[in-house]
Amino acid sequence: MEGERHVFGKTSKIISLALPKATEKLCELCQRPANLQCTGCRVTFYCDAEHQQADWLGIHQRICPLLVPIRTLTLQRAGQSEIQLKKAELMEICRSVAQSKLSEGKHKEALPAAQFCLCASIDIHGPSTVQLVPVYLLLADANMGMGNLKLVAELLSQAEWAVLKSPECGHEVYHQLHRSLGRLHVATGNLEAAVVNFANDIYYSSEEYGLDSTITCRGYVLMADVFAKQGKTPIARSLYSEVAHTLHCLLNKLINTKVQNVQNPGMWSEPLFGKSQQVEVGETLRTILEFWQNDSRNDSGQIALVAHCLAMLEFLGGDSLKALGFGNMALQACQLIPNHDLVESIQALLQLVQRLQT
Repeated sequence: MEGERHVFGKTSKIISLALPKATEKLCELCQRPANLQCTGCRVTFYCDAEHQQADWLGIHQRICPLLVPIRTLTLQRAGQSEIQLKKAELMEICRSVAQSKLSEGKHKEALPAAQFCLCASIDIHGPSTVQLVPVYLLLADANMGMGNLKLVAELLSQAEWAVLKSPECGHEVYHQLHRSLGRLHVATGNLEAAVVNFANDIYYSSEEYGLDSTITCRGYVLMADVFAKQGKTPIARSLYSEVAHTLHCLLNKLINTKVQNVQNPGMWSEPLFGKSQQVEVGETLRTILEFWQNDSRNDSGQIALVAHCLAMLEFLGGDSLKALGFGNMALQACQLIPNHDLVESIQALLQLVQRLQT
């Protein structure tokens, strides 16, 4: 049968008479009866072109050839251990792709990778094990972004059950679970429950990463968002201010490291910020900035502090135009306050950005 080309990948229709007796192929995404197969690997099937294209864009283009030995008898002679190693490799690829797409806000595209990651995890670790919790949370995050709150609740219930069965799991798992539960409660309007879960999130993330880590700071901001929704503005102000000062100290240290690297280009150094970390810190700071810009106090000092943080973050990420934009915003806010102590450091950052542009 001649292949039919779509926007992504290539498929052909399934010829039912060519299949072994009593064999039915199911769609990779929805598990309904399949009508198409991928002509690249010939071991992946779809109900229609829409699901084929969604899977191709989401993950299949990355793993198409890797599926062949797992879904055929190629590895049977090598033994079960070799098959498990291949599945573990696929699981890690899918997890990385899903996380990357979620950090970019591409929730729908993240779904196929997260779904495949869950299937591979169940094959490797078995059902209802604590190792599945991070994958349940990946799927919950993707569905949260798409507004599928009922499915999010089901996924988080499965994650909670796995954790209850394995009380020895570490702080990282508890932090991730409570953060996801808090976000679900915010989305459904249960703000009191959200506060409790974000408090637990902060406790476990501070135990795992430290009180001043960017991950713990994000938990504080999520809690502050809830207090702001509840009309508890003084508490929200206090939390936003504390997080902004913590991140300002961190970013100042990273800027100093960046300057040393510029002055000594031969020195090897690790990346200052991972992509996902930069996205998360950026979201945190923009949330804080929006709060202060809309707050009745009109606190120019706080606006200057947060805008300076964003200028440093964008500079570290290599976006000079945004760094200049936030830097100028910070400078203008500072100029409304006589003898503000950030003026010199903001001006120094603007000069550094402009110098490196030329």
